[in-house]
Amino acid sequence: MEQKRRLIPPVYFFLALVVMAALHWALPIARIIPPPVSYLGALLIVAGVWLLGHAFRGFTRAGTPVVPFERSTALVTSGSYRLTRNPMYVGMVVILSGLAILLGTVGPWLPIPCFVWIIRSNFILGEERFLEELFGQQYLAYKSRVRRWL
Repeated sequence: MEQKRRLIPPVYFFLALVVMAALHWALPIARIIPPPVSYLGALLIVAGVWLLGHAFRGFTRAGTPVVPFERSTALVTSGSYRLTRNPMYVGMVVILSGLAILLGTVGPWLPIPCFVWIIRSNFILGEERFLEELFGQQYLAYKSRVRRWL
């Protein structure tokens, strides 16, 4: 049986980045965050990259796959996973928000809610069901004490 190919979250992330840049340069609408305040967006980008990397390292240390819906071998609940069940996705949203601040116009903000909706609908909800089936009560206990986002 041929396995159905799925777009993975980084593809949606990079598409959002491209759309944000295109909206900024092609349809800037209005500048809402002027320089030098807009430069603070760079700090959010660095924070998002750090969070994404930290969460990724948590998976590799535990020896469990990072790709969504691959069979997990461990439930990672330490590090950034103590604060959010989805630090990789939170990191992506922080990076996107940082870029929107850095660009400073209205347009780049528009793809962010779309990205969040796509990630939630196409990945997070299914991953939660998958982890619940795989880890049962251990995941339910984790889910009850740690929020989905922040």
